[in-house]
Amino acid sequence: MRQDDCYQLGEVIKTHGLNGEVGISLDVDFPDEYQNLESVFLEQQGKLVPFFIDTLQINGGKALVKFEDIETVDDARNLLKAKLFLPLSTLPSLEEGQYYFHDLVGCEVAEGPKKLGIIKEVIDLNGNQLLSVDLNGREILIPLKDEILTHVDIAGKKVEVKLPVGLLDIYND
Repeated sequence: MRQDDCYQLGEVIKTHGLNGEVGISLDVDFPDEYQNLESVFLEQQGKLVPFFIDTLQINGGKALVKFEDIETVDDARNLLKAKLFLPLSTLPSLEEGQYYFHDLVGCEVAEGPKKLGIIKEVIDLNGNQLLSVDLNGREILIPLKDEILTHVDIAGKKVEVKLPVGLLDIYND
């Protein structure tokens, strides 16, 4: 499985107890939808490795997980900071007009007739989502807000924006 074919579900943030359980921070909108997971991919030395789940308890944006073959706190420590991934094919279908953040990457951003650049990534900064846009080799950050993104055409790879006054000025020398 390639990372490009997956989305990030969360990250291992701590060990729990002495029997190999770990605490997970979930980076999804509806954590309870993942209650019946049987396996995930963990990033290990740059590769995605499948891990099977013995038990999973979700509480809000956090989860307590016991993986098969992880039996001790030392085994669990080796998983700290590992990112969890699932295949894109497991994402639920969206209604018309909805999109996933990863769908925005590669889209052209324009404000009216003015093309601003290409979205390189979506950054989550303490719950504030930002679009990282390449503007002629320079990164500009655009808040991912409904009032700023006026039209999103995922199929056409285009995003129309109405930027707050002065936003681009802060990127000028």
